[in-house]
Amino acid sequence: MRFDLITIFPEFFAGPLEHGIVRRAREAALIHAHVQDLREFTKDRHRTVDDRPFGGGEGMVLKPEPLFDAVESLLGRSVGDATSQDARDPNTAIVLMSAAGKLFRQETARRYSQLQRMILICGRYEGVDERVAEHLATEEISIGDFVLSGGELPALLVVDAVTRLIPGALGNEASSQNESFSESLSAVPSSRLPANYPTAATGMLLDYPHYTRPAEYRGWKVPETLIGGNHEEVAKWRRAAALEKTRRNRPDLL
Repeated sequence: MRFDLITIFPEFFAGPLEHGIVRRAREAALIHAHVQDLREFTKDRHRTVDDRPFGGGEGMVLKPEPLFDAVESLLGRSVGDATSQDARDPNTAIVLMSAAGKLFRQETARRYSQLQRMILICGRYEGVDERVAEHLATEEISIGDFVLSGGELPALLVVDAVTRLIPGALGNEASSQNESFSESLSAVPSSRLPANYPTAATGMLLDYPHYTRPAEYRGWKVPETLIGGNHEEVAKWRRAAALEKTRRNRPDLL
């Protein structure tokens, strides 16, 4: 997969792309990451990428021209205009990182991992010209109900979340199958749910709690089930514990 990151701060990505799973995936040629400086597509000597919004208001807004030009340069083709919009490539996502976008979830990451290419537009200032969201981006994505200074951090989170789902990126492929948001509650056998929990319930589960050595630390002991050697009982305990943790920390998922 190829990731194109469009930003006015290309140096922002120098460090994060050189560590951990993302670095290993790049070295193994499982992914390719290209950072594109948006200012290369400006046409004035000040390399202006923003302007004041029509109608007044605080802050500055990223202009549409450099963003359209940058994306079209990366694609190698025009995306069209109001009279004739070019057909979209189903294997490419053009994603605008925005606090006003749809919430990014694990299921979104799984869907993106099936693509061949992602172009991530990192917003800045007060926002981005709405024509970018409506006519250039295929999706507008937010990582949470809060506002950041720009889309660079969110874009990195998306790259990391998607990369680890690409076959070969993780040392142990089961790691991406047995973690938070990887299992639907509706898929859990009723025999592995607590007796008082409705079997018709649906939703996503958080990961089950993990323990390692020592078996007792400061008086706190590892649950006996986990060290008893009964794999069926361990699996049942983990499902129940994952459900309880989800109910405690993220009841909205249920």
